[in-house]
Amino acid sequence: MDLVIRGATVVDGSGSPGYRADVGLDGGRIAAVRRPGGRPLGGRRALDAHGLVLCPGFVDMHAHSDLALLSDPAHEAKAAQGVTLEVLGQDGLSYAPVDDATLAGVRAAVAGWNGDGGDVPGGLDWRTVGEYLDRLDHGFDGEGVAVNAAYLVPQGTVRAYAVGWEDRPATDAEVLRMRRLVAEGLEQGAVGMSSGLTYTPGMYADGRELAALCRVVAEYGGYWCPHHRSYGAGALDAYREVLGLARAAGCALHLAHATLNFPGNAGRAPELLALLDAALADGADVSLDTYPYTAGSTTLAALLPGWAHAGGPDALLARLRDGAAAERIRHAVEVTGSDGCHGVPVDWSTVEVAGVSDPALARFVGSRVPDWPAARRLLLADRLGTTVLQHVGHEENVRAIMRHRVHTGGSDGILRGAKPHPRAYGTFPHYLGHYVRELGVLPLEEAVAHLTSRPAARLRLPDRGLVREGYRADLVLFDPATVAAGATYAQPRALPTGVPYVLIDGRFVVRDGRRTDVLAGRAVRRAPASRCRRPVPARPAGRGHLTGGRYSRAAPAWSSDRRGAGTGRAPRRPRGAACGGRRPRRPPRRRRTRRRGCCRRAR
Repeated sequence: MDLVIRGATVVDGSGSPGYRADVGLDGGRIAAVRRPGGRPLGGRRALDAHGLVLCPGFVDMHAHSDLALLSDPAHEAKAAQGVTLEVLGQDGLSYAPVDDATLAGVRAAVAGWNGDGGDVPGGLDWRTVGEYLDRLDHGFDGEGVAVNAAYLVPQGTVRAYAVGWEDRPATDAEVLRMRRLVAEGLEQGAVGMSSGLTYTPGMYADGRELAALCRVVAEYGGYWCPHHRSYGAGALDAYREVLGLARAAGCALHLAHATLNFPGNAGRAPELLALLDAALADGADVSLDTYPYTAGSTTLAALLPGWAHAGGPDALLARLRDGAAAERIRHAVEVTGSDGCHGVPVDWSTVEVAGVSDPALARFVGSRVPDWPAARRLLLADRLGTTVLQHVGHEENVRAIMRHRVHTGGSDGILRGAKPHPRAYGTFPHYLGHYVRELGVLPLEEAVAHLTSRPAARLRLPDRGLVREGYRADLVLFDPATVAAGATYAQPRALPTGVPYVLIDGRFVVRDGRRTDVLAGRAVRRAPASRCRRPVPARPAGRGHLTGGRYSRAAPAWSSDRRGAGTGRAPRRPRGAACGGRRPRRPPRRRRTRRRGCCRRAR
């Protein structure tokens, strides 16, 4: 074997009690797990791991590293935490699929999250989801990237591509075009679709439009990950909306950074969890992620009302320059509560500048925004590129939600800015050090399951998330007595302690607590479509694309190959489920048939 890890306490990701074992790795996979008393394992190299916990690599279910993976080969923010897989394309806004005009708008809209891409070697030269995933595979000089990455088709970007940045309902033809864009992204390897329903232009979509797109996601066996319409006023109604849409579309649902913020929601997590439990009891396929902090983070422009963004970033800047329009924006922000700020009037004392795009404005970083005139000046001077922290969360809600059985971890880490949220550098060690060791909110084995096997199950990855023979050798070794987040609000880029080893594909990404030069990360794709799959038609068929028309899709096989061409098979579905419950007709004069996906084939 290539490497034998000796004497570790294996916490295998299943939630079962840990046990002592030697673990052998070979060819990028776990070759053997040998408990004491068995035949000793031999290997070309050995690592003494006595006193350390060995577990699967952590999966960051909500990451904003879409450009960081391509601009920073070290990517210590995530690698040093033990993250071996990130899910990108979040909150409905990312960089594929696009045309030139859409890309320009998206780059401006989320410059506060990711920068404008000017530091990406070679530039943003992709346009499709497949091309973006290929770019991740090749990374730096063909060597890949720091950690593995999966991708969600961003619904807001799709809307910008098909409809533009206008605040209006989509036409039937535009909905059909969006369905085709989502289908193409899934065909090219995306694992699902995200939405940002307090971000433009995704927030302009009504339930009819979202349901039509979710039906496509369901047909491919993906999941929908919405940042829903409110985490403040009316938050529970916003959760009910996405639960209802997903159920109606037959689509798996993953609730992004699921929490309840702002003063009116203090202590209301049990109401959310009761809503979630009722949906699960009724057969819904639902999961969620959270980060273990009370503050949130977004762009300063995101706090403005959706109507002010209509037409795109340039149109918003024009309204901010216009006195009458700016006064309307102020009234929405400070008096009535804008949809961009979750229906809650902004308390400026909770808003802290985390980063600016213009270095000349660096003096504002770390300061609170005093009032609307100051916010308006900063938005104009920084051309909407300012990121902020919002100190509006509640610790009791954070603890209650992380205990739930469908909970997973997601950093929601924004890596740009001089003083970013510490969740970007600290989420996973903070779970293990603060909430497991210090507070005892979760047992260690349960917490590891939340961060490994549960997200792998949501992503339908058949060979990740557990320490099992034959599984990918994406592993973390940490010291349970010392693991902790180094990042704080005062020092948000400090690296964690107690995580001496991280392996991806059996190769050391972190060794002796230091980042190596290994670039073992690749895109993790859905497998190519089955040949029996029918594409989304160019025009409505049957009952119509908005009124329940069904287009057959084979049950997808989820790829775990380093280049996306693997053959890992998803869990088998009930008969007929892959094609919306309607079985194709049996071919005539075929005998001894059996079901495979959504079609019958002779043995």
